[in-house]
Amino acid sequence: MSAENNVRNGGRAVVATLAAHGVDTIFGIPGTHNLEFYRHLPEFGIRAVTPRHEQGAGYGADGYFLVSGKPGVVITTSGPGLTNVITAAATAYAESRPMLILSPGVPTGFERADVGMLHETKDSSGALNRLLVSSQRTRTAEGAAQAVAEAFAMFDSARPGPVHIEVPLDVLEGAWNGSVPVPFAGHRPGLDDHVVARAAEAISAAKRPLVIAGGGARRAHAEVVRLIETLDAPLATTANGKGIVSETHPLSLGSNVRFPSVQAESAVADVLIVLGSELADSDLWGGAIGAQTSIGVRDESAQQTVIRCDIDPDQLNKNLPGDILACADTGEFLTALMSALESAPATAASASEDGTESSDAHGSAASARESGADRVTRIRQSWATDFDFDAIGARVTRLVEDGAGSNVVISGDSSQVTYDGTVHALTASTPDQLLYMPGFATLGYGIPAALGAKLADPARPVVCILGDGAAMFSIQELMTAAELGLGIPFVIVDNGGYAEIEGQMVDRDIEPFAVRLARPDFAKLGQSMGGAGVTIAEADIDSALPQAVAEALDRTVPTAIHITVGH
Repeated sequence: MSAENNVRNGGRAVVATLAAHGVDTIFGIPGTHNLEFYRHLPEFGIRAVTPRHEQGAGYGADGYFLVSGKPGVVITTSGPGLTNVITAAATAYAESRPMLILSPGVPTGFERADVGMLHETKDSSGALNRLLVSSQRTRTAEGAAQAVAEAFAMFDSARPGPVHIEVPLDVLEGAWNGSVPVPFAGHRPGLDDHVVARAAEAISAAKRPLVIAGGGARRAHAEVVRLIETLDAPLATTANGKGIVSETHPLSLGSNVRFPSVQAESAVADVLIVLGSELADSDLWGGAIGAQTSIGVRDESAQQTVIRCDIDPDQLNKNLPGDILACADTGEFLTALMSALESAPATAASASEDGTESSDAHGSAASARESGADRVTRIRQSWATDFDFDAIGARVTRLVEDGAGSNVVISGDSSQVTYDGTVHALTASTPDQLLYMPGFATLGYGIPAALGAKLADPARPVVCILGDGAAMFSIQELMTAAELGLGIPFVIVDNGGYAEIEGQMVDRDIEPFAVRLARPDFAKLGQSMGGAGVTIAEADIDSALPQAVAEALDRTVPTAIHITVGH
């Protein structure tokens, strides 16, 4: 071991604790003040990924989490390095995704001193504490290491989100005489047996149940499948819940809670089960889930029972008040619920006309209702009027699937081609196939998120689909992809600027301005960054795009695929 790696300082305390919690990759940019973090990364086998902007580091960490399941870790320098990552961190907060951000801070005793130090910030920790789950300024190396351990315990036991730990420069560079904190489990909410029993009783009598699942159910794939198959109930998901159950499953309605037909079905369900979702307007597009006269006001005449489960108690009544509320991990709740349903004694149901008796209340209800698969078929028949599956975003998504295969991971952005295309047109089989942020709806996410996903699983096909306006927010990360040798196709659908906002201007009788933008030749730009470039006219995408995607995936450098729309 070199003398350099024998340095026992605050940086080593933090990095050793990261390694103890299974961290093998961090995203960030080395800077003057964070080098004592970077000093120790090689010794502990932690890979450092250097994007070209700290915002890209945050989005890359998020993409890494969505595919690997490991919380994304970002190291920034003080001042602008930290403030550059704030948008990515706020995105993680809005989407309830774990992210750990580590940064140096002004030395102890210089808080709010305003003495003109390099990268001096008035109150970094205070600012981030207002935006994230928490931000903590540590006082000792031992405290910094413990803060890391506590963050990982929280990620696994509560509603996840971004945590910032600020290590003062004197602590980061000063002596560490402690030991590495042992990983420990956080305290998850306990299951209430009475709530489980009430939920089982309501479900047993249901004739028209419906299940809605969000991002909080991502880890409960097997339990959700078991639930819908036992109940013979359709499942619809939010964008963050996409792929929890394969969208080829006969009971799946896909990530289409915004569709009027799905919302109408939710209004007539006698038992509505909502798992791990706040039922946000960013998913519902002005509509509503459940029988409501207005958002948050139940239609009592509907006689609908709403069962909600979320690990965060503050989510349980958002946008749709519930009747039976389970503050619990989704998987743990569903396991207990299924056990209660299966162990329920036979009811005293009256004999049928042929003299036989129903085996239980659930069986009796099920025999008298439309099958779940028939309900799904009926609802899908309305989708031609709910959504334009021939629009450019949907077409491009299907063609990308054709070229990349059904296992493809697609990252998107707050682009029309994503929210009005990929979210609904991609047929996901697993919950890691769509990298997207419907709540915060930021531009600049798609490109770096694809990098993070590819680093998490290099053998998996990863494709980014986004608009030209979104691409320009983080186009510099193509250079990062080239440097890392990542064969990612970046499909840039170019409609000439911010077409969505132009349409909104027209709707408001505003003569469009400031939205029709000059763009680079994206194919040549990709080539100039050490990758490949292809230009395809919209009229040629059916024949050319699948092949272009397949060829790009075979490369060891990124490919900018420039689709010109209406040019």
